[in-house]
Amino acid sequence: MDIQMLAEEVPVEGEYSLEGVDFITSGEQYLTFLLADEQYAVDILCVEEIRSWENPTRIPNSPCYIKGVINMRGIIVPIVDLRMKFNIGEAVYCETTVVIVLTVETEDKTRTIGFVVDAVSDVLNVEANEIKPAPVFGGCVPQSYLDGLVNVAEKVVTILNVKTLQAVEKHQIN
Repeated sequence: MDIQMLAEEVPVEGEYSLEGVDFITSGEQYLTFLLADEQYAVDILCVEEIRSWENPTRIPNSPCYIKGVINMRGIIVPIVDLRMKFNIGEAVYCETTVVIVLTVETEDKTRTIGFVVDAVSDVLNVEANEIKPAPVFGGCVPQSYLDGLVNVAEKVVTILNVKTLQAVEKHQIN
């Protein structure tokens, strides 16, 4: 199901009765997206917003994968291109390119960062026992960013760890 179609189907409060509540699952929900024809997913509870691509304000001396910052309702949000961060092909921005804004709360702070992806795919319901550990095989996505893999029909979806995605690495200025 497309995320836009899902948004249109959400009932307005008080508009419908909740008979046959089959949309509630006991598993976790993930927002899936594409990076170079590969499916990835993040915990949907961390998704603050999905925005269309816009050129952010550049930050001098930042790593190449940090595209800049945007102002989102008074919050300055850094924008990270996941294709560039994981070194997955050439970053091309087109009409399907979106920014997934993720917010993670820790015991001492809240961090909001936007991640540029090729396209948003679907919402995925996954039971905990369906998530398999990611094998250590030296792929383009470092092991520390992976929460696991899940089979969906004929494809494998890589589940990313939102907390480690938002970790700030030390950057050396050239």
